[in-house]
Amino acid sequence: MIRISTIFIAICMVLIAASLGLMLYSLAGLSVSESAIVALTALTFLILYNAVSMRLRDRTDVGGQIADLSRGTADLARQVAEFGRRMSAIETRLSAIDASGQERVQTVASEISELGSLVRQLASSVASHDDLLANAVSTLAEQQAAEPANIAAPEANPAAPVTSASTPAPAKTAGAPPASANLNNTQLLVAVRNAIEANRVDLFLQPMVTLPQRKVRYYEAVARVRDDKDQLLTANDFVGTAEAAGLMGQIDHTVMLRCVQVLRRLMVRSKDVGVFCNVSGTTLSNPSVFGQCLDFLEANRILAPSLVLEFKQSTFRHLGPVESEHLATLQRLGYGFSIDNVTDLRLDPRELADRGVKFIKVPAAMLLDQKQLASADIHAADLSDLLGRFGIDLVAERIEGERAVVDLLDYDVRFGQGFLFAPPRPLRPEGAAAPAEHAAPAASTVDAQVRKEENADVKFDARAEAPRVTGNAALARRASAQK
Repeated sequence: MIRISTIFIAICMVLIAASLGLMLYSLAGLSVSESAIVALTALTFLILYNAVSMRLRDRTDVGGQIADLSRGTADLARQVAEFGRRMSAIETRLSAIDASGQERVQTVASEISELGSLVRQLASSVASHDDLLANAVSTLAEQQAAEPANIAAPEANPAAPVTSASTPAPAKTAGAPPASANLNNTQLLVAVRNAIEANRVDLFLQPMVTLPQRKVRYYEAVARVRDDKDQLLTANDFVGTAEAAGLMGQIDHTVMLRCVQVLRRLMVRSKDVGVFCNVSGTTLSNPSVFGQCLDFLEANRILAPSLVLEFKQSTFRHLGPVESEHLATLQRLGYGFSIDNVTDLRLDPRELADRGVKFIKVPAAMLLDQKQLASADIHAADLSDLLGRFGIDLVAERIEGERAVVDLLDYDVRFGQGFLFAPPRPLRPEGAAAPAEHAAPAASTVDAQVRKEENADVKFDARAEAPRVTGNAALARRASAQK
């Protein structure tokens, strides 16, 4: 459709050409034909000029449009490249999510398989406990049947020496030597091996209290081994022999199992309670034995904040690559560590905190001994503050007198342990793995100790006591109790 401006320009050109011809005809005296020719020539010139000017203007417009199109094409290419980059990033994320999902599925599958193996082990353990229960019942019946004959024997033979039933056995007297005093290394090894096979590893608990409130906060689990004569062997008696014979792994695994059982019972009443479980250095350095303990601890990692694994100071000072890797694995599971059997105060709190140490047990005599402090790198009064900066709590152990408690309070010691508060007491007379009919008394013992803990008492027995007092009142009460 022709634009109005074009029509107007054409009319103007015709008028200009006609006016020119008319002026030549009237003024210049040209003929009509000559004036018409001049007018047509002028009109042609005007038409050519208009056409050329319009072509130039159109070319300029087309050039601008082409430039705009080029810029739009460049922007489109840039956006396409950005979309491509985003698509590649999304594909990378999807592949990473897929890989992580597969890893999680594999982890869950492995945990399910481990759970199945643990269930099978539990079934075999229950079966063995049933067999032991049946054997114990039969043995008890035989002993009860043999008692009348044993009573009648002294009456039939008056000349034979008679031992009073009320006379305690020599091993049970207060001044009797330890059971290992009469055993050599071979006999001690046989006694320990037989105790492990017969499940005669008992668990003793000693409370660890807060100072100065003396509220029970933790329990330390101590292993005791009973020989064939039911005489108790302390850790100092059998640990060296068991480590040399490679038996400490079995003892540590048994102690871990019973610590978890005790901890679960204690946490029914109170969540603010924990258990210290001693672990031998040989167990930490043995990959096969440690693997069994690690599987059990990983299955009970929900108790990690309340279960503290305790090692000797010598173990931490002689860590190898294997032991360091095992400690790092336990730390990743959330377990904290404690150091006992401290022989000196040359400690590096930063390194210990990086390895997951939460507690350090130092004997009260070492903290209060001025000769020991003279050779130490730090004074005992500053030790608790230094350890606290790295999240480590100082525990004073082997406290046996009220005077020591008063002196330790000046050193800002917040936890104490020792015979002053309570000696190690057995969880149950038959051991932590007693038959089913003895489970109720044992559970009542644990419940009793939790109730005492809630009342800020430190006794670990079933007797109800009045609130603890200190100083002269405590001495008077003990004197009256002895009378």
